[in-house]
Amino acid sequence: MKCISWNVNGLRAVVKKNFMEVFAAADADLFCLQETKLQEGQIELDLPGYLQFWNYAEKKGYSGTAIFSKMEPLSVQYGIGADEHDHEGRVITLEFPEFYFLTVYTPNSQDGLRRLEYRMRWEDAFLSYVKELDRKKPVIWCGDLNVAHEEIDLKNPKTNHMNAGFTDEERGKLTAALDSGFIDTFRHFYPEEAGIYSWWSYRGRARENNAGWRIDYFIASERLADRLEDAKIHTEIYGSDHCPVELDLKD
Repeated sequence: MKCISWNVNGLRAVVKKNFMEVFAAADADLFCLQETKLQEGQIELDLPGYLQFWNYAEKKGYSGTAIFSKMEPLSVQYGIGADEHDHEGRVITLEFPEFYFLTVYTPNSQDGLRRLEYRMRWEDAFLSYVKELDRKKPVIWCGDLNVAHEEIDLKNPKTNHMNAGFTDEERGKLTAALDSGFIDTFRHFYPEEAGIYSWWSYRGRARENNAGWRIDYFIASERLADRLEDAKIHTEIYGSDHCPVELDLKD
């Protein structure tokens, strides 16, 4: 089973570039998007063989997630059931017979860390939600988590320390999540792989110079470890400031 996650940073713009070609070539069983930046009715995608699930932010042109699935889920939930966190279209949960599958777009702490305090509340609420699901059956969650976990996960860790996405607080929350029974699937397969990133700033020729960050993830319950086949980061695919990431599962 092939799963793809891509922060498209505005789906309407990427559809005008290469989205349909990337989507068709991937032929994924589950294809997830973050930062769709649109409202219901602003786009129609013809994706034969796929069910489409969309979660829109109330604020126009902001946030938003989607999952396109070849498989019909047993249930669907939008958001995490917490009013403080469910107005920005950040989470979709599909329940399948053997696991829950989520896409998530974690809030950015923003310049000056002005949203870090909110981000910490979000992290606690989201992890509580995921752990509650995990008590019922295993969970796979993917998306733009807006954090580089370790120094190996970004090009310039020293100069970015305590910038949004590389604060001790944000990194600690991901550590806590992994310590509570989850696997960072890319590091599961490639624990020492350096220089592989999923996001590059549009400024300063960052992508050309590979001055990037690995902030897009597939996280899986530890008891799915024997089903994990491979994890990939598709640095060759352009169209957004992020590239797609992939998780392959044994059937």
